[in-house]
Amino acid sequence: MTAKPRMSRPRRNADPRNDCWPQVARRRQLLARIGDGVAIIPTAREKMRNRDTPYPYRFDSDFWYLTAFPEPDAVLALADGRSILFCREKDADREIWEGFRHGPQAAREIFGFDAAFPLDALETQLPTLLADRPALWHCLGQDAENDALVIRALNAVRGMSRTGKRPPALICDLRQTLDAMRLIKDATELSLMQASADIAAAGHLRAMRACRPGLFEYELEAELSHEFRRRGATGHAYAPIVAGGGNACVLHYTENDKRLPEKGLALIDAGCEVQGYAADISRTFPVNGRFSAAQKDCYEIVLAAQSAAIAAIRPGAAFNAPHEAAVRVLTEGMADLRLLSGSVDGLIESGAYQRFYMHRTGHWLGLDVHDAGNYRQGEAWTLLAPGMTLTVEPGLYIRPAPDVPKRLHNIGIRIEDDVRVTKRGCQIYTHAPRTVAEIETAMRE
Repeated sequence: MTAKPRMSRPRRNADPRNDCWPQVARRRQLLARIGDGVAIIPTAREKMRNRDTPYPYRFDSDFWYLTAFPEPDAVLALADGRSILFCREKDADREIWEGFRHGPQAAREIFGFDAAFPLDALETQLPTLLADRPALWHCLGQDAENDALVIRALNAVRGMSRTGKRPPALICDLRQTLDAMRLIKDATELSLMQASADIAAAGHLRAMRACRPGLFEYELEAELSHEFRRRGATGHAYAPIVAGGGNACVLHYTENDKRLPEKGLALIDAGCEVQGYAADISRTFPVNGRFSAAQKDCYEIVLAAQSAAIAAIRPGAAFNAPHEAAVRVLTEGMADLRLLSGSVDGLIESGAYQRFYMHRTGHWLGLDVHDAGNYRQGEAWTLLAPGMTLTVEPGLYIRPAPDVPKRLHNIGIRIEDDVRVTKRGCQIYTHAPRTVAEIETAMRE
């Protein structure tokens, strides 16, 4: 069945094609960037899970960013200053089985397209759209069927050469242009991301309060899922990590099927999705509600590293600055814990710290949990600017080894929050218990 994301509709008799409606404004912005070219943006296809059962449907992020149209089997074309949608026709019989369909006419009116046609018309209309255009903008290599559609249209235009028609001389990768647009979030996006973050934070708090020795990891996952859906999120933004004890030292652990160790830590990396926009939060807490001395020592190091990274986020700073700040604090902590020996500068330069901290400190966040946008511009790191959103997630992962103090064995910690860059610095907008005192208090309630 096709998922129907929640969405607001414009007022009756209102013109949705004004600049206040963000998707219309984004389409106009992209039209200005492609000039006399043509852009083709399909949504995602429905995928079969097994035999005749599909996966829950989720639209393509670029398509959604430009349209807010939730149905599968749809293609957006931008040309001549116009936005044109090709989508499924109304079909009363199919709606009995699969649910509501807008159809071209309602889609044009509700979503502010300049024109809309049945999807079956795309094959015949696309060559006309491409003829005599200087450039085709398309995400080549993303979907083989869509690539084949575009190639057939190009060949059809080439077949019109005796009538004087010419195919586009250039085929441009649309991703670079769209990625740059999506990197800076507008007010609508920031509001949706805040809503997603609030729900995700409530889910993490619920899991903390539900945790106790003897539970299985999947029981905490169920608490998250319950709170996400209860508060209106469409579900998890990615496969949740619920890892107890040594499982937390596996970065992408998703089995979530082991019993939580009474004296161990639980690490949860989970976020939800609201109208396509993701939250991404990690919290680590003691299964029995009280940090041991060794657990607290490690936790405070990771928390200090996160604080240092967040302090480095401001307009004009390089994307890598938070990572460098976190690595320095973590490496100092590893030396204090006697996990490493030597000068901090030497340990960083040699990469010795990567034995216990092997991933980056953050990534872009938005419609994709690892969102669109370049991390480098040429050889230089991308400079942070207001409207960018990113995660800050340092960690410490200590596997048992002969040279590792036994009291630190199987301690895995990650603390992750979502941050938006502001005009004066940055703002943390995920608000789940984070300090040792806040976590222990929440778990006592």
